[in-house]
Amino acid sequence: MERQKYAIVFSDLDGTLLDSSHRLSPLTRQALTSLKNAEIPFVPVSARSPSGMFPILNDAGLRCPLIAYGGALILDERKEILFHRGMEKAIAEAIIGYLEKTGHDLSWCLYSFDRWIVKNRSDPRIADEERIVRAKALNGSVDDVLNQTAHKILLICSPSESDRIESDLKARFPRLSVAKSSAFQIEIMAQGVDKALAVEKFCALRNFDLNEAVAFGDNYNDETMLKSVRKGVLMGNAPAELKRRFSEQTSDNDHDGVCRKLIELGII
Repeated sequence: MERQKYAIVFSDLDGTLLDSSHRLSPLTRQALTSLKNAEIPFVPVSARSPSGMFPILNDAGLRCPLIAYGGALILDERKEILFHRGMEKAIAEAIIGYLEKTGHDLSWCLYSFDRWIVKNRSDPRIADEERIVRAKALNGSVDDVLNQTAHKILLICSPSESDRIESDLKARFPRLSVAKSSAFQIEIMAQGVDKALAVEKFCALRNFDLNEAVAFGDNYNDETMLKSVRKGVLMGNAPAELKRRFSEQTSDNDHDGVCRKLIELGII
């Protein structure tokens, strides 16, 4: 039987393309080089900011488009904006004000274009996030957003409380997009924003067929993206609940799951 032709590859970063040390393995680097040599576009799709993605792309020698903030911002190869959808400053202010009144044990991060705003950079959770993404936050408030627009709010909280906080936010702000990206991180974006929206938008802008697209992901905020393309592949390190929803899976992010599946599919 003739193999399905795939023309473009999308991939989440943390927990998917990157190993548990948030780095690219040698085999993954080779896979990205093979895609480039085969002239198959690779598009990283992450909850990170652009500045949190650039070091990874630079390490791999890639000059490619990217999808940041879980789908709220798309940049082209020249770092020019192709698409963005944020929430109004007043909505971001209401969310952060509510969180601070509830007294949840968490740190919030506010992102506006490529600006990363936090309440307190000395918070160990923020310092750890800076180390992981290799970018620097700015002490500030909602007043520091650019053009009255916030693209994402990230909450870093205790794993034991993340489900409760997520449910609380969905009930309080039903018109926003709220999803867990890890056991201890919750992403909040404007209504309708998710990775599927951005992948579909990118394919429309660049004339790619979703039936010729592959996507890789490992967590709940990847689910819509994986369902939007012809071949959505779930990582072996994904939560058990997600594994029950996806038949197409690969090995975990510490055992080159993306590379192995690209080879299995005959893409590289």
